[in-house]
Amino acid sequence: MNRLARERSPYLLQHAANPVDWYPWGDEAFARAKAEDKPIFLSVGYSTCHWCHVMEHESFEHPQIAAYLNEHFISVKVDREERPDVDRVYMAFVQGTTGSGGWPMSVWLTPELKPFYGGTYFPPTSKWNRPGFIDILQELRRAWTEQRDQIERSAASVTEQLRTASRGEPGTGLPDAAVLTEIATQFRRAYDQRHAGFGGAPKFPRPSELLFLLREHARTGNQDARDMVLATLRAMALGGMRDHIGGGFHRYSVDAGWRVPHFEKMLYDQAQLVLAYIEGVQVSGDVSYLEIAEDTLRYVMREMTDAAGGFFSAEDADSIPHEQAGQADAHKMEGAFYLWRASEVDELLGGDAALVKRRFGIEADGNAAVDPQEEFVGKNLLFVARSITELAEEFQRTPESISQSLDAARLRMFQARLARPRPHLDDKVLTAWNGLMIAAFARAAFVLRALVQDGDRIAAPYLEAAIKAARFLRSTMWNADSRTLLRRYRDGHAEIDAYAEDYAYLIFGLLELFQADPNVEWLEWAIDLQHRQDELFWDGESGGWFSTTGDDPSVLMRLKEEYDGAEPSASAVAVMNLMRLSHLHEHPEWAVRIEQTLRLYGPRLENMGRAVPMMAAAFEGWVAGMQQVVIVGEGADAEALLDVAAAPFRPFTMTVAASPDQQVALRQIAPFVASMAPVDGRAAAYVCRDFACRAPVTSPDALVEELSK
Repeated sequence: MNRLARERSPYLLQHAANPVDWYPWGDEAFARAKAEDKPIFLSVGYSTCHWCHVMEHESFEHPQIAAYLNEHFISVKVDREERPDVDRVYMAFVQGTTGSGGWPMSVWLTPELKPFYGGTYFPPTSKWNRPGFIDILQELRRAWTEQRDQIERSAASVTEQLRTASRGEPGTGLPDAAVLTEIATQFRRAYDQRHAGFGGAPKFPRPSELLFLLREHARTGNQDARDMVLATLRAMALGGMRDHIGGGFHRYSVDAGWRVPHFEKMLYDQAQLVLAYIEGVQVSGDVSYLEIAEDTLRYVMREMTDAAGGFFSAEDADSIPHEQAGQADAHKMEGAFYLWRASEVDELLGGDAALVKRRFGIEADGNAAVDPQEEFVGKNLLFVARSITELAEEFQRTPESISQSLDAARLRMFQARLARPRPHLDDKVLTAWNGLMIAAFARAAFVLRALVQDGDRIAAPYLEAAIKAARFLRSTMWNADSRTLLRRYRDGHAEIDAYAEDYAYLIFGLLELFQADPNVEWLEWAIDLQHRQDELFWDGESGGWFSTTGDDPSVLMRLKEEYDGAEPSASAVAVMNLMRLSHLHEHPEWAVRIEQTLRLYGPRLENMGRAVPMMAAAFEGWVAGMQQVVIVGEGADAEALLDVAAAPFRPFTMTVAASPDQQVALRQIAPFVASMAPVDGRAAAYVCRDFACRAPVTSPDALVEELSK
């Protein structure tokens, strides 16, 4: 076992038995590199990364390659999910020098941590037009020996270029609202008319795109923006990217038609997609979107929730095929847990097998051979091949009986799948991703109670999950005395100072939770976290929030996340948070920070709007203007008013339901809420905009009219 055996990161622990003499990122490795005058080989990945597993097996478990690494380099492993600060610096280098990036990321550094060569996955020997890992090691060792001065000059130069590029130039003023229409047009041009989604293969779910387009629809009535979102949500739900047996979504589709997934499941995808599907049902009234959101939430509650309430990070793509379970030479394959042979379905389901095979496109010879991997041949990826209506006509049965049979079959397939070797679970709890998941559970609880008959009962477990997770984070990740937030919890230990996204995403989750559970503690904590985020990360010169504090000298650059990838940028989420917070709690600097950040990102909105959809969504709120619905009072009248506020899609509205006790608690932080009163003993709703409130109303119909103005 190498040094990584002492770490708590699941990814680092996966490499603890490698013959490579790995170090974790830290002073011990840096000191040895300087003492022995050797370059550093930095390998960055995460525990559920398929190609990280491949490179480990091919190269890091290879005795000769490991011996060469150990002799000529200092090898350092980094979990990108625990240390996004390190990952961002060197990903910027790899993307800038190669034009692409991804994981595993392989970078070679001087002992001063300046990068001079990098890439992603390398096979052990040259193939697929990729240089072999051992060939690269030998060439870099030769260059380090013979061209040292040139390497160091190049590393210093490229590091300075990255620093310069990271500073960015803010715009001279706020962008014009017309930029939002132009961004929506850009999405229309990129829209896949045949399969939905944007662009071609591979197709990644980027929910921030969908959230922006729905806000453009809400602000302008743009039906095209709405229709693109709904079609994309439907295509993802019908395709192989969704787990039709256990719920939840896989990471992305390797093809343009959403058929063949990359099978890992990430918490941040589940959270953001739930938000998108809930908004989908709000704008469409189609309850199928709600069913998909609930199915995903149930998956997270069942498979990705710690007993104490926190949410785990991910499930791997790879597992041992059940046919090989117990064999000494068994090896993991991508998607093995999720694939089915037609003969397995026949044996398991008997008379219902024909129906299930038609529903999910299961073929005798397999339907998964569209993927080049040999292990897929003869097996089936499940996707919705035929609708309930089509099946009812084909089998001469009622749609209701078809649905009942499919539900029963799905349960039996789920139970049978439980006996298979499971994919690896990354059981660390990350504050940022938990914040997103809290937001999803809370939004579901808030909206469901208004959309569904007996909604209070249906929403209750989701609200309970959100509250339990928030309390878990507050008790384990937040020190109120030092006002310190931590990023990662695992195995009883909370560690690593939080980054800007941890603060921003958690605040977002707490604001959603405050709507669903109007307990003043959530708003108070959100305000406290916002002040701390501003203290640690705010860029008073240019605007926006840095990702890091800048206190760690081993991180060469203090970057801001400029674009929205699988996760939204911290600055975009923070702007959205401040637009809501500033209408509940007065702070003189918050409006300034919103405007300054929008000015900073103005050129990106104007020149590359598709790359920053979450900031575009934030700017939608700025242009549309935020409003608040404050409902005071208790009982059935208050509940009826709350249903009116919660059910429709109103992305620029913050709703506060305040009982008399809560109004007293809000007196210090939201005094305008505390001053409101019921009317003639009846619960009343106040609609406020631009820091002014209209006359209260007491009936649901009157509130609908007020909200339509």
